[in-house]
Amino acid sequence: MNVEVFKFGGASVNSAEGVRNVARILALYKGKSMMVVISAMGKTTNALERILGYYLEGDAVTLAEEYYKLRDFHLGIARNLCQLGQNRPDRTEASGGKDTSHLPDTGIAEVKDTSSLHPIVTDLENQFEELRNILAGKSELGYDETYDRVVSFGELFSSAILFHFLLDEGFPVTFFDARQLILTDSSFRDARIDWKKTQLAVQKQLFTRFQDHKGSIGLTQGFIGSDSSGRPTTLGREGSDFTAAILGYCMRVKEVTIWKDVPGILNADPKWFENPVKLDLLAFHEAVELAYFGATVIHPKTIKPLENANITLLVKSFLHPEEEGTSVKSLREWKIDIPIFIRKQNQVLISIMPRDFSFIMEENLSQIFTILAQLHVKANVMQNSAISFSICTDHDPVKIKSLIRELQKSFEIRFNEGLELYTIRHYNDEAIQRITSGRNVILEQKSRNTIHLIVQIT
Repeated sequence: MNVEVFKFGGASVNSAEGVRNVARILALYKGKSMMVVISAMGKTTNALERILGYYLEGDAVTLAEEYYKLRDFHLGIARNLCQLGQNRPDRTEASGGKDTSHLPDTGIAEVKDTSSLHPIVTDLENQFEELRNILAGKSELGYDETYDRVVSFGELFSSAILFHFLLDEGFPVTFFDARQLILTDSSFRDARIDWKKTQLAVQKQLFTRFQDHKGSIGLTQGFIGSDSSGRPTTLGREGSDFTAAILGYCMRVKEVTIWKDVPGILNADPKWFENPVKLDLLAFHEAVELAYFGATVIHPKTIKPLENANITLLVKSFLHPEEEGTSVKSLREWKIDIPIFIRKQNQVLISIMPRDFSFIMEENLSQIFTILAQLHVKANVMQNSAISFSICTDHDPVKIKSLIRELQKSFEIRFNEGLELYTIRHYNDEAIQRITSGRNVILEQKSRNTIHLIVQIT
């Protein structure tokens, strides 16, 4: 299908100027059909995770503070874009000079604004009201399902803002709710796609739109979907890339473009590595390796649907949209002459040992991997010795607490927190020295093309 699939991440829409810049980029493709996937703005997902934590802890005061901070951030961008900032009363004025109707569970006041509002603000007010109602009650759902209900609002906020701004600017844009397009199972926080149902939903909604309206724009959210009961699900952190790949696969487009704040895929993150080098061309198999080991520029699940449908992935800069970026595609032969560095922060190393100091046997490993699978814990590095098995994984406090509790039923457990994992693809001695110099390396694992270095933060 002749449609451009664009995904814009949170960094591209973290301000009113960022939203305007997205519109400028779309204007460069005027006359072409486009499907735009939008992430939550800036650090909204992190903020919603904090709000969820305060909600579950019963910390009503901090919950209210974080809720209003997030609400004011989005409404500030909305007012800037529709120039309503000076005419709209604040929260105190809207309630007759004082806050009223506080919720005993959260401390969040119900805010009503009776002034004539632009739709961009009205939509946001309604969405924040929906979030407030969720936080007002006592959740009887599991943590993962509650997480998806709360955190999915980030993409709903950003898509509402961008949609109304594009309408005001005269773009031929149609809004699509990703929860009606991306259909999944009920594996909350890391939902698996029901490809048959998703394909049918995309055909029913998107094919008709683009076939009947050439040069139109579709807008939807990344990261979120819904299960067969209509409950919100999420695809894993940074899952908006995956959403774009799913839609590209279902529509059989030629290219999917991810717009980032970097000029393309670099051999290291410029936030911690000096003078990184842009990779102009990357093979799918290498991109899979990089994503799996933690390269944040691409979500790990993004590559498979694109490779299966032979769709080229472009990674380009939203700051310099005229530049070429990086092209990722199927290549029989691909060579590289520089190392690629990947850094994962906030890691924990867990060592698992039989209580009687017997050998780690197959039945022990089977039990360990069953627990990891049940708790959805991904091992970034694994290493075993005669009497121990160690994994390095992301330090998700909820998951790690549950993991250690389950493992301690059968094993002796030791763990180290405050770690970083460095992975070097196509390493050489100079590359290894660059990482290890001045750092305390507590685990090293080396294969033909890859070396993992787990270091203690000092």
